[in-house]
Amino acid sequence: MEIKRVLENKKQFIELLLLADEQESMIDCYLDRGDLYVLEDDGVKGVCVVTDEGDGHFEIKNLATDPLHQRKGYGRKMIQAMFAHYQQKGHTMLVGTGDSPLTIPFYESCGFIISHQLENYFIKNYDHPIFENGKQLKHMVILKKDLK
Repeated sequence: MEIKRVLENKKQFIELLLLADEQESMIDCYLDRGDLYVLEDDGVKGVCVVTDEGDGHFEIKNLATDPLHQRKGYGRKMIQAMFAHYQQKGHTMLVGTGDSPLTIPFYESCGFIISHQLENYFIKNYDHPIFENGKQLKHMVILKKDLK
């Protein structure tokens, strides 16, 4: 298994990125300014985009694992690698996700704690309703983890 930073042609991974953020115009808002990482293990298994939010804060903007390889630990390995890499550069890792009973427990199991919520984020910022596991996502939940 290897995690590589991608510096050029980041859009070649758009299909995977769309798994975690299903509106391409929203991905366009952070992809160029973010660091894109690809996890390879006999082929590409996952992607992660991390942005520098200033003052020692970094944010995971996108984390996606190929559906054929989900629940095999790739997402967790990617997060662990991001913690190790960014603890040299800052003190806090953030991640925003939908108010979903599927996603929040995953991030909590990776050491994140809930910080705050952006009310009606998905309703205000997306051009169509976003659903996860049959539930419409409305609010963005921001989680954080101290890197030190």
